[in-house]
Amino acid sequence: MAKVELKAPVVEEIKQNVDKATSAIIIDYRGMTVEQDTAFRKELRESGVKYKVYKNTMLRFAFDGTPYAQLDKTLEGPTAVAFGFDDVTVPAKAVAKCIKDLKDVETVKVKAGVIDGVLYDEAGVAKIATIPSREELLSRLLGSMQSPITNFARVLKQIAEKQGEAAPAAEAAPAAEAAPANA
Repeated sequence: MAKVELKAPVVEEIKQNVDKATSAIIIDYRGMTVEQDTAFRKELRESGVKYKVYKNTMLRFAFDGTPYAQLDKTLEGPTAVAFGFDDVTVPAKAVAKCIKDLKDVETVKVKAGVIDGVLYDEAGVAKIATIPSREELLSRLLGSMQSPITNFARVLKQIAEKQGEAAPAAEAAPAAEAAPANA
């Protein structure tokens, strides 16, 4: 079997990930032990991020003609890629958290990332990692939309309760005045 035939399935696998991905983060994974790498992979998998080590030439072939081709200049040295498929911020957050957890390893770092078709350097990816997730932003929006309505309902309830307390006292006074007149 020729080398090209052996490499074609790997390039096809990467292309399938690229077609479905909303973001990709390129990571330099030097300095991790096997245990650390296993924990790194597990945490990313639990976050819904596909993390895999590929040869740089395979990544270049798969990225060709896609928005991820912008990452070609970062494909030097040991390279792993983290693909995100749903929320564009998830891979950046998950990778940042995993790298932060590797306190004793200074060499593991983000090289770059493409998020929604835009190339970001290490600092840009770190900034995106601080953005709240889509679900969190939607819940904040819903909360801010509900807040005025809830406050308005509370005010109306308090007014109704206040008028409800005043009404029985007002009704009782005329009834008391009317009672002696009948006697």
